[in-house]
Amino acid sequence: MSRKGVRILVVLRNFFFAIVNKEFLIFLFFLFVSGTFWLVMTMTEVYEREYAVPIRLINVPKDVVVTSDVNDTIKVTIRDKGYVLLAYKYSMITQPIAIDYRNHSRSSERGIVASGDLLKLIYKELAKSSRITSMKPDHLVYYYTEGKSKTVPLRLNGKIITGQNYYVSKIEFSPERVEVFARKSLLDSIRTAYTENMVINNLTDTLVQKVALKKITGAKFVPSEVKVTIYPDILTETTVEVPITAVNMPGGKILRTFPSRVKVMFVTGVGNIRNISASQFRVEANYEDIAAHPSEKCSLSLTRMPQGIRNSRLEISEVDYLIETQ
Repeated sequence: MSRKGVRILVVLRNFFFAIVNKEFLIFLFFLFVSGTFWLVMTMTEVYEREYAVPIRLINVPKDVVVTSDVNDTIKVTIRDKGYVLLAYKYSMITQPIAIDYRNHSRSSERGIVASGDLLKLIYKELAKSSRITSMKPDHLVYYYTEGKSKTVPLRLNGKIITGQNYYVSKIEFSPERVEVFARKSLLDSIRTAYTENMVINNLTDTLVQKVALKKITGAKFVPSEVKVTIYPDILTETTVEVPITAVNMPGGKILRTFPSRVKVMFVTGVGNIRNISASQFRVEANYEDIAAHPSEKCSLSLTRMPQGIRNSRLEISEVDYLIETQ
């Protein structure tokens, strides 16, 4: 192609791109104008939006313990123009609303912050044009006590399902007891602190878990969370030989049984076997039953056994006997 032809192509290309760039710039300008107009129109429209307003209780005396959870936030729905609501979202309603303990506490050890008081405190943080259309909760109630407390034991609340041939041999709490604060009438009724509901399936190994304590309205547990250790053990069947003890024998008579000792069969955990001895069991032959129902054999009863065993039974329930007179 000749130089003249090349020059013509360059001129045409520059002319074409000049037109395109000019139209694109014009398009961007009108897009910006329309976007700005839309934003202005949108921001001046009236909307409603829900906000979480943080709150806190102030001026609580050192000898006072607040025993119920005061809500950390209040959900309020505010009606105003868009740009005001946008300002709330990014800059305003960030400082907690301070509720003065001295203005709301009563002799019944209960504080009530009425809806009107909450609205006044929140409106102080809002623009004059803003209106609150709803508030949740619409009032606050908190309980407190002036140093009244006691310690109570702990108990697990829930369901534990062990693996096959396992059982729960022991449950430990750390700490073993917790302190509970409450007004006197409520404090007197609290005997035990329960954990939140626990559901454990197929337990075969020692489980250590932190668990929150079940809340009671108007009471505060310290600490509010404890460590629970649950020990499973493998079940096994074993036996011990226990002497037969005669009971309710009249004076001058002696009961002799044949044999004089019987085996007690039971199921327990492998780790618990070494803690079990024959002296922890008691097998009795009752003379009154023999006298009331004479027969060749006397019946035996297992009347005492240690904790931590199950399915206990006598190998034989009747034995030969002889009553001797001294």
